[in-house]
Amino acid sequence: MSTSNDNFTAWAGVQRGKPFTKMELKLKEWDADSIELNITHCGLCASDVHALDEDWFPSDFPCVFGHEIVGTVTRIGENVKHLKVGDRAGVGAQSGSCHQCEACLDGQPNLCLEDYLYTFGSRWPNGDKTYGGFADKWRGDHRFTFKVPDDMTSEIAATFFCAGITTFAPLRRANIIPGESVVGIMGIGGLGHFAVQFAKALGAKVIGISHNESKRDIALELGCDDYISVNDKESFDKYNNGLTHILCTGTSSDFAWHTYFALLKINGHFINVFSPTWDLPGMNSFTLFNKQIKVYASKIGTPKEMEDMLAFAAENKIKPWITTYKMDDVNKAIEDFRAGKARFRFVLEN
Repeated sequence: MSTSNDNFTAWAGVQRGKPFTKMELKLKEWDADSIELNITHCGLCASDVHALDEDWFPSDFPCVFGHEIVGTVTRIGENVKHLKVGDRAGVGAQSGSCHQCEACLDGQPNLCLEDYLYTFGSRWPNGDKTYGGFADKWRGDHRFTFKVPDDMTSEIAATFFCAGITTFAPLRRANIIPGESVVGIMGIGGLGHFAVQFAKALGAKVIGISHNESKRDIALELGCDDYISVNDKESFDKYNNGLTHILCTGTSSDFAWHTYFALLKINGHFINVFSPTWDLPGMNSFTLFNKQIKVYASKIGTPKEMEDMLAFAAENKIKPWITTYKMDDVNKAIEDFRAGKARFRFVLEN
């Protein structure tokens, strides 16, 4: 695709429920912290579909979705030291922060309290829109752009910048003890199939958890040591008080805390990375007291965790299951995603 220096070509959402439209838009204003990529690949995430459908909040149309971006660096600002022109680099769900609040100063800009910028749907301080990766170019803040390992292909790398970090970061923080920790992964899908592989590589015994038997074979193929079908009492009871951690990557609207807390050992961890369109239910306080269960969430990851994840994934040969589509076929990819055909990540390529 041919564009001018400050323009780019994108497949943009123009209205909820409408197909993406190919159009030319303007990149953010250039500054010393800017970096520019020629996009080669961009993952398609459930979050893109939720944002297109305005399930969580209104979208600022026209909006260029896509927040698992990989491309070749074509231009760098004077403050950019960790990347050079010609490098392959990637961007995840966050592309900016205030750099001044408590969270940012503590090395956790993913929790920025003042000016958290999503890779699409936010506004830069000067009012320019943030645009995502369903496009031929991306321009943004170099502090949220990361070098792709040399031994990782670009289409594989793209999927790590949201789904990968969302599952790696909380597992890495969770004090998993090799040979001792028993980690349950709720939901064997786009996030869960990463979580299984990361937990296994961290040395845990890994138990896949889903509502029925349909995902058992897939879970075992991914590396799970065993599988719990929630609707099968025998398989569920086998791990009563047996798990040290549960990472929730997906569940249905009939979710009940006590069902899964029964699986946890005393002082167990329930970690949520799932963002449903419905509210999580309340809980009885004694379900927490009786085992001193720790319930917490995780929001993507810090820049340091992103770098650590990319190195860990390359070293341990973590491999997402992907299907690729041409960028021009993004509307077909969305259609197939809505039809439940993803096993387990879709990647668009220019």
